[in-house]
Amino acid sequence: MITGMAALAVARPALGLEQTGAWQAWRDRFVAPDGRVIDDGNGGISHSEGQAYGQILAEVFDDREAFERMERWTRDHIANRQDALMSWKWDPSRPDSIPDWHNATDGDLLRAWAHLRAARDRGWPVDQEVPAAITRDIVGLCLAPDPRRPDDLLLMPGAEAVSQPDRVLVNPSYYHPRAMRELADAYRQPDLARAAEHGETLLAELAATGLLPDWVTVTPEGFVDPRDHDYRSSYDALRIPIYLAWSGRGDHPAVAGMATMLARADLPDHVAVRVEADGAVTAISNEPGYRAIAQVASDQIVPLSPGDFATQPYFPATLQMLAYVAHAESRG
Repeated sequence: MITGMAALAVARPALGLEQTGAWQAWRDRFVAPDGRVIDDGNGGISHSEGQAYGQILAEVFDDREAFERMERWTRDHIANRQDALMSWKWDPSRPDSIPDWHNATDGDLLRAWAHLRAARDRGWPVDQEVPAAITRDIVGLCLAPDPRRPDDLLLMPGAEAVSQPDRVLVNPSYYHPRAMRELADAYRQPDLARAAEHGETLLAELAATGLLPDWVTVTPEGFVDPRDHDYRSSYDALRIPIYLAWSGRGDHPAVAGMATMLARADLPDHVAVRVEADGAVTAISNEPGYRAIAQVASDQIVPLSPGDFATQPYFPATLQMLAYVAHAESRG
């Protein structure tokens, strides 16, 4: 049962022919008939994040059939852990399909939010035990005290991620404050709202360093390089301004910081999509999906056209869809 009210009023995106056509183009290209969301830029794998993105977009564009198709595939293939969380990766090239049963917290968070939105905003007959259980297990398994301030809670990237009293691994792009607060409110999990509040502080602290990294380790002394990940700002961190804008925080310093990074490309109509810790720009792109991040970071309307999805790979195409929705819903 949904027990709370939304943290922000819902401003629905305008769904004209161009926007609806864009959704249909995205769906027809990346969602298989069985409901599997295909990451064609990453070897054709599927992951919990992609399934959740697809369900959120299906709810936004009022496509119940697609929502339910993706949910069936998710339940049948990756909702296979002993808790309510999902295995993060499904690989069709492997005989076992699931080489890694660990979860990715952002996928679980956004799947739960998609279910909450579907029931609350569309009235679809969604089993609310699913998002309630996911939210409960995120709180129980994926939060850890900040080693600098133990009363504050960090969102870990997975239930089995590195978490020690003096060292917690964090992926800053996993924070979606609006989703966290709405789930906390709906399912009576105040610790998730506490983590959202602290997450906005964490992102501001990182922005002040001049680098919004994909991964970082938090220690009692501050931020240090992660042991098992590159310390850079790239494809994970690109989502930070989308999620903050979606949460009504377009004024957040991390949004401005990412806008500055994106603007460092040295070719017209391109954006920087990978910057190393020393400040070197090592990848730029002119894909509409990556340029849409700069648009939402500058509080500009993100255009959608079916033609944008004819050739773009899954990830920038999906970011463009999410950026459009984020900007539209940030008006509420």
